[in-house]
Amino acid sequence: MRNLINGKIYDTDKSDVVATNDFSDGTNVHNRGRTSTLYRTKKGQFFTLYETCWQGEQNSIEPISSQEAQEIYSDMYDQKMTIEEAFGDNLEEA
Repeated sequence: MRNLINGKIYDTDKSDVVATNDFSDGTNVHNRGRTSTLYRTKKGQFFTLYETCWQGEQNSIEPISSQEAQEIYSDMYDQKMTIEEAFGDNLEEA
């Protein structure tokens, strides 16, 4: 999916998947017909792709901050990147 938002193009084909809550069997029944995927652009911007299988709803892209991406990352069970790969090595230890 590709979308122009606030003068910037967000393209799932040209961005890296950071994490998702999609099920590996190819269905999202357990997500009530919806799924979301966290992406990072080549320039380091984050966005979420929201997909639905419900009639009357549309797939959408939402740009988010790095802080929001970190919070979403923690909630997604299928993490494609490590925390360091996704957000850099300069994260603060608790």
